[in-house]
Amino acid sequence: MAERKQFFGVAEADAVLMLILNESRNRIVTEDELREQRISFAFGNSLNANGITKESVRHASKNILLVSARSERK
Repeated sequence: MAERKQFFGVAEADAVLMLILNESRNRIVTEDELREQRISFAFGNSLNANGITKESVRHASKNILLVSARSERK
């Protein structure tokens, strides 16, 4: 397999990026941010050919309830 130039040597970390990363370590993620991350994940993993939009995923996330495996056993 061909060797890739990008993997030769070790690049120095971007100072600004490291500063942002260090500042974000102790930040608490809100419920709204977490919900939007879930929506974005679901949208990103959907097939675009199915007519799924981010807004339709958002709507579905409010209307679909998941049943836990524990409650199904009862």
